Amino acid sequence: MAITQEQFDHLIKKLEGFSQRSPQSYRFRVALLAVLGYGYIFLILAGLLVGVGLVIWLALSVRRVNSFIVQLFFLLLIPAWMILRSLWVTFPPPEGLRLDRRQVPRVFALVDELTTKLEAPKFDNILLTSDFNAAVVQVPRLGIFGWQENYLILGLPLLQAMTLDQVKAVLAHEIGHLSGNHSRFAGWIYRLRKTWYQLYDRIHQSDREGTSILFDRFLGWYYPLFNAYSFVLARQDEYEADRCAVELAGKQNVADVLINVELKSRFLAREFWSTIYEKVEHQADPPDNAYSLMSTALKGAIAEEKSQQWMQEALAEETTNADTHPCFRDRLSAIGLISDRDLVQPAPVEISAADQLLGDTAQQFIAEFSQSWKESQATPWRQRYAYLSEVRTKLDALEQLPELSDAERWERAYYVMELQGSEAAVPYFKEVLAKQPNHIAANYHLGEVLLSKGDATGIDHVERAIAQQPNIVIDGCKLLHDFYAQQGESEKAEQCHDRAEKHYHLMQKAEQERESVTSEDELKPHTFTAEEVDALRKQLATYPEIKEAYLVEKVLAYFPESRFCALAIVRKENVADSQEGAQALFQKIADDTEFPCEAYIVVLQNKTGELRKKISSVEGSLILQS
Repeated sequence: MAITQEQFDHLIKKLEGFSQRSPQSYRFRVALLAVLGYGYIFLILAGLLVGVGLVIWLALSVRRVNSFIVQLFFLLLIPAWMILRSLWVTFPPPEGLRLDRRQVPRVFALVDELTTKLEAPKFDNILLTSDFNAAVVQVPRLGIFGWQENYLILGLPLLQAMTLDQVKAVLAHEIGHLSGNHSRFAGWIYRLRKTWYQLYDRIHQSDREGTSILFDRFLGWYYPLFNAYSFVLARQDEYEADRCAVELAGKQNVADVLINVELKSRFLAREFWSTIYEKVEHQADPPDNAYSLMSTALKGAIAEEKSQQWMQEALAEETTNADTHPCFRDRLSAIGLISDRDLVQPAPVEISAADQLLGDTAQQFIAEFSQSWKESQATPWRQRYAYLSEVRTKLDALEQLPELSDAERWERAYYVMELQGSEAAVPYFKEVLAKQPNHIAANYHLGEVLLSKGDATGIDHVERAIAQQPNIVIDGCKLLHDFYAQQGESEKAEQCHDRAEKHYHLMQKAEQERESVTSEDELKPHTFTAEEVDALRKQLATYPEIKEAYLVEKVLAYFPESRFCALAIVRKENVADSQEGAQALFQKIADDTEFPCEAYIVVLQNKTGELRKKISSVEGSLILQS
């Protein structure tokens, strides 16, 4: 794991070339690496267990047990037990409605037909879910030792969006993962990969130095190498599964599936569900027919403008090493479609695969998923309805004012965005920026809308926003990355990705820096206004157990422009000096007290400590004394 993303990417590129030149040699090398991992685990385990046996023999031989023997026994037993636990990798079974052969015989007949043609193992369970997806999941009953339970997962929306021939192509791809010996090999590699990760994680969570010594150096070398080799293998299996689908269902059906998935997944995320959730403005309860509406929507054609836009987005995406799945364009190219002219917008579906495979039970499943969704959304939906009702009242009040302040002008823009969406709020964003050119939120949201429309003027707005607010840099970089990718500017898109990654690491360091305040930290007088200190003092005065309260700021190395204060509380001497009491007071202050900036709260014990000395020595730190 001691490898950077850049090093990992370089290794993946090198291994992909090797796998393409000599696929059999590559798989053999992966197998050797896997066996090496097994060998090391079991060698160490065997050595530890032999050691445990020798300690027991020694104790029986001398007929007495002293502290040295006990310590040696546990020194050997604990890492052995940790290894055994790690070998037992647990895989939770997938969730969904378990289909019965008698209930939906056509589904099982189709699956039986495809598993026979592809020489794949039978499925123990077929699950129907509410997701726009299909997948094969193998759950090993015996952890790393296998004995698979095979699950086929079918998403009802996927069945609603496609013809029967297209679903055959989907199933051929998924079942192709189980076809032939390569699938068993890939499954074994996957389980071993997870085992090593789990073992590594457990070792490093342990405070036992001896266990780390046994594995640290080996894992530091082995895991990044094995991870890279198995990653390339997993991506190869995706291409092989696509080839299985082409052989069984035909190139055009596979292409139609890939196009359908890209377009209709975007349609669901950006159009369908947003339309459903818009109803919350005028409807106190969520609709009870969401999946019935979805069925109708998925059968229809997507508007040409949206279809073209989303197709270009999909084609602009590139295969990355964040996921084993190749990108849309690479998958099309691999099956022989290399020209954009070969891409045809999916036609409306007259009779869906759901209609043909599920028959009369389709409506039953639709009703069940609709009801389940309604129940899960009931509480947040009603909360949102109440909130929007309040927003509408506030917006109406602002609209009655003859003139708005700067703050009120932004409030109006925000309320319009909440009620009508970002596009409707664009004129109001511009009005805010005319008075306040550096307004963070107005710049960000205006930039977001403009970039979504392919308007490059949005770049400046997003850049202006993220220059002022570190917390939105990563989201802003994603907006810029997606825009550049859609425009075909891959170099600029990659720069945005790198920028976001570097900022993420800085944010991690900043978060660690703000996790505590100690006597070793550099402290300085607070920069709160007299009004802010007075408000804080009044809040703290409501706690009778507080004797003194000190307020300082910590000098920060990361994002020092964002203030970080420390509030130190000293309780009265007649208060029991217990950890439970200090924790209770801390919790009350944390829950009920408002701070103008991020704050660290510490309840000091009555006994004078180094931290109390340091905080109290800062000029102007004492803000309350009773």
